[in-house]
Amino acid sequence: MTATSSMEFIRKFVYDRAAIVLDADKDYLVESRLVPVARKHELPDVDGLVHAMRTKRNRDLESEVVEALTTNETYFFRDQHPFDTLGKKVLPDLLERRKDAKKLRIWCGAASTGQEPYSILMTIFDHLPDPKEWTVDFVATDINLTVLDRARGGVYKQHEVNRGLPASSLVKYFDRKGMDWVVKEDLRNSVRFEMLNLIDAWPFRDKFDIVFLRNVLIYFDVDVKKRILSKIRRLLHDDGVLFLGGAETTVNLDDHYSSVRDGRSVYYQKAA
Repeated sequence: MTATSSMEFIRKFVYDRAAIVLDADKDYLVESRLVPVARKHELPDVDGLVHAMRTKRNRDLESEVVEALTTNETYFFRDQHPFDTLGKKVLPDLLERRKDAKKLRIWCGAASTGQEPYSILMTIFDHLPDPKEWTVDFVATDINLTVLDRARGGVYKQHEVNRGLPASSLVKYFDRKGMDWVVKEDLRNSVRFEMLNLIDAWPFRDKFDIVFLRNVLIYFDVDVKKRILSKIRRLLHDDGVLFLGGAETTVNLDDHYSSVRDGRSVYYQKAA
């Protein structure tokens, strides 16, 4: 099997399984990420890995390939501006509208190792008038089971908390454990980490007040982006809010959203 045909197989496999588009100019990245997977399974190289995938169904191996090719770059309060907007504009409005029910429902669709959902939670807890009186129903999902396990544990190295996390939040929401920092139990217990492939059926029934799906749509083609945005829209309350990544938009993908600019941040709501 030639290297080219192996890469073509991987590109098609990952698209079919996760709708992730891998252009040919990323073959070097694909190889660098799959070589460790091949070695783990005692296979000589990526060609050997592909041969094994072609000849015998191995769900664990297939999952490891998809996980190796998903991007998990993340850090606390990444890009900062969306969290400023969440705390200063979005939450005050929602808390006023939900003051009788005292319940918020949030979904973070790219949990990775947990920094983003915990950043969202810290922002929410900082702005709730009385956290004990409010119900926060928060689910964070990812396709990668390995990173979800890390997120559930809430254990971070010093260099990870140094990256984006304010000292005041570190003191308030983390405990020191040896050389590491652990998210306090009440914060960890406020979020459910679950596996979800965005191109599969979604398990959600109730609507959300806030959805964070940042830096995910950039990996999909136009048709998949449209399907995902349409499904999110149906799951948002009429006054609900969607946050996307800085390089992402609903424009030319779903005309039923309107954008709201707040300083350097943009969020999306259902069009009136």
